[in-house]
Amino acid sequence: MNSALKGLPLAMIAALTLAGCAKDGHYHDRNEDYAGARQAAPLTLPGSRDQSRYRDIMPVPQARGDFYAREGDFAAPLPQTLSASTAVAAGDVAVRETDADRWLVVGAAPAVVWPELERFVEQRGLEITRSDSASGVIETSDASLVLRQGLRSGTSEVRCDTAGQLNRLCLNSLQRHFEARSASASIASASAQQAPEADSVRFEPRGDDWVMVMPFDIERAYAELAFQLENNFEMEDRRELVSVDESGKRFVIDYITESERTRGFIDSLTSMDLLESMQRIELRLSPQGRETLMEARSADDEPLSGDDQRELLQRMEGLLR
Repeated sequence: MNSALKGLPLAMIAALTLAGCAKDGHYHDRNEDYAGARQAAPLTLPGSRDQSRYRDIMPVPQARGDFYAREGDFAAPLPQTLSASTAVAAGDVAVRETDADRWLVVGAAPAVVWPELERFVEQRGLEITRSDSASGVIETSDASLVLRQGLRSGTSEVRCDTAGQLNRLCLNSLQRHFEARSASASIASASAQQAPEADSVRFEPRGDDWVMVMPFDIERAYAELAFQLENNFEMEDRRELVSVDESGKRFVIDYITESERTRGFIDSLTSMDLLESMQRIELRLSPQGRETLMEARSADDEPLSGDDQRELLQRMEGLLR
């Protein structure tokens, strides 16, 4: 060892050694590069090239919503899955219901589903008293079929009622019709060509808090979120659905918040708690005109920061994609 270092304590030697692992050393902190990154001009191909032969190797999806800078020092966000939901695949059909209503979700745009509704009525020899494709209504002597855009792009909702009341026999027959191989194949093929964008969910600040505003009524929002939470929030010690209150339109979940997931090693040592712990959170829906507002609030003694509210609400938005 160099004689100049013999008298130095081991801790000081280690500190001097690690000092070289700074921005200009072996371990470069990429967070600053991420924050200061600039978009480069797109590659331009010569005019003589056939443009149809070229495409992006790894296309980047368009971001949903505005950029949100979290509190404190900037850190590059962790990647998230493109979708966390149990969505209805193209050509498939699923049931959604509340205590007061029941309807079908079809994996196809309304323009694709409408001819199938006409075919359904024709095959059963029902007498049509009114048919309006613009409003998505077919009225017959037995029941009324109502078609509307689904919550997700490329999906539709179909209802069947008689005198304003749910007609379960009609809806069950419709479900079997859409589950038939001939109908599903036709729908799946057409759906690949037509997938209009659904209205976007947005996030709004309310003082230090955040809320999510969904562009559909509270019954539809509640039914879809209830289904998705029951099927996606079932990971023990990570995220769990605790209770559902349809009358109050609220959910109680246990969830590991973003601040808990990203808690540093030093903070873990300081608190003597090296394990991530879930927090109990209440998700409450409330009507706002024709839209639905969702709030996330702590249901225990632990506060829920604005950053954690926003991250959790974004996960809820992912369930609706």
